[in-house]
Amino acid sequence: MAIEDDVLVVGGGLAGIAAAVGAHEQGARVRLVSHKQSTMRQASGLIDILGYTPDGDGPVVDPFDAIEELPEGHPYERVGVDAVRAGLDMFDDAAGDAYTGGHTDKNALVPTHGGAIKPTARYPESAASGVASAGGDTLFVGFDSMIEFDAPVAAEHLAATGVPYETEGVTIEFPGGLRDDAKVTRFAHLLDRNDDLTVDGTDVPARTALAERVKDHIGDHERVGFPAVLGDDHPADIREELANRLGAAVFEVPMGPPSLPGLRLEDRLYEYLHEVGVRVSTGNPIVDVEPDGGHVDRVVSDHSGRKVPYKADEYILATGGLVGKGIDSDREGVYEPVFDCHVPHPADRYDWFEDGAFDDHEFARFGVPVDTELRPLDANDEPEFENLRAAGSILGGYDFPSEKSGSGVSLATGYAAGETAGERV
Repeated sequence: MAIEDDVLVVGGGLAGIAAAVGAHEQGARVRLVSHKQSTMRQASGLIDILGYTPDGDGPVVDPFDAIEELPEGHPYERVGVDAVRAGLDMFDDAAGDAYTGGHTDKNALVPTHGGAIKPTARYPESAASGVASAGGDTLFVGFDSMIEFDAPVAAEHLAATGVPYETEGVTIEFPGGLRDDAKVTRFAHLLDRNDDLTVDGTDVPARTALAERVKDHIGDHERVGFPAVLGDDHPADIREELANRLGAAVFEVPMGPPSLPGLRLEDRLYEYLHEVGVRVSTGNPIVDVEPDGGHVDRVVSDHSGRKVPYKADEYILATGGLVGKGIDSDREGVYEPVFDCHVPHPADRYDWFEDGAFDDHEFARFGVPVDTELRPLDANDEPEFENLRAAGSILGGYDFPSEKSGSGVSLATGYAAGETAGERV
């Protein structure tokens, strides 16, 4: 017997979550199924809408103005500005006070671990004191056991952008002498529990010990930026205690993978799915699709060798792009491995990329083309299936790393796909 729902979402990342919520809000019975952990834990935790235009102009001040000028086929053009706002509204409800930025349509410029400033629409509350517009002389603190964040380099790069305040970076030894290969969660859990650490033969609580190490460098700095490891369970309490001890605002600098802000966001969004009543099944891949004419009748999941069918009225494909393996390739070409949707690409593999690492590569825009109802289109521009929609980075027609538009596209197209699917059941 098949497990039956109104809407089945395939994929557990930001687009899949947005799709599940969008369908649920239309009164549909929704299930989300995913094979692997989402790529959110590898991402910075920042929610970008559009930081640069497809032509490379930017940083964009107001992404909503720029969206109106995007070319035909871009995911934002497919769903429209209203869908972008609806996706962000859903995110604001789900994230609650853990994120900020909803007070304005304009992008904030958030410093990242390399010292660049990223235009972004929503950002963790833990990063709020560090946005470029907040101002104030800034000290970046790195740890010699954490090579992923070079504080002096970050300070130098941020200064080079022309910010109107002084920046300085310092590298210190994290109290307790953690190994160089310690995971970011190891730092976070020490600060969460406020474990006693032995410093100069004396046991000192971890937060106190860290503040004392930084005090020697604080000087007249008004803000202190740490790599994003300031707690997993109690980040707000840790920042508040450090700020009180240092007499300066404390913020986190978003990091590369693995990302603690990404992990926090993933946890919060899955809690939200549970709160609203979306059913979630993880760890089992979809291995077969059973069509019925121009419709998807059911899909089959592999549960440790046992084949389990799932049946729904509407299906949403949100398995990610090249990074998440929602789009794959071999010597024969580029393909979508679940529903075998059409992925346009040059026949000659050498036309997929350019010589320079930062050139305009064709592969960056590989993905499934869709109509304005987000139905994947075949080679003749006809819907692959009437009851299948696609959302997120599996979509073609845009280069989200260059545009800084990945999260926004996932939210907008995911929510729009879910809303449409939910209305149809």
